[in-house]
Amino acid sequence: MYSAFEFLKRAGVFYVATVEGDQPKLRPFGVIAKFKDRLYICTKDDKDCFREMEKNPKIEIAAMFGEDWIRVTGEVFRDFDQATKNAVLEQNPHVQEIYSASDPHFAVLYFQKAHADIYRSIGKIEEVPLV
Repeated sequence: MYSAFEFLKRAGVFYVATVEGDQPKLRPFGVIAKFKDRLYICTKDDKDCFREMEKNPKIEIAAMFGEDWIRVTGEVFRDFDQATKNAVLEQNPHVQEIYSASDPHFAVLYFQKAHADIYRSIGKIEEVPLV
């Protein structure tokens, strides 16, 4: 059994759904991390998607890996801890040219009140842990 973290890491690209007013918004992301028994994503706090998550922290993530797909549903909240920022970057070295732990706009967000389901190609739905 995969955790949501393992599934998303293997998928590489996943899609984050937010809401702006009554309009859903969907964007590709590629940074996922686990730290302090939490599942993290990141963005910059000067982006529309961050402002949408701040206003309404309820988001969903979807991704495919092979013939299976995952949905992670929950609320995300910002973590300002420098050690967390460093951990996210260490686990995702491919984005260290874009993000920096010293950048005041670099925002790491963790899931709370969340659950994850993997939808198997055989029609089975399996609830999995986040990390």
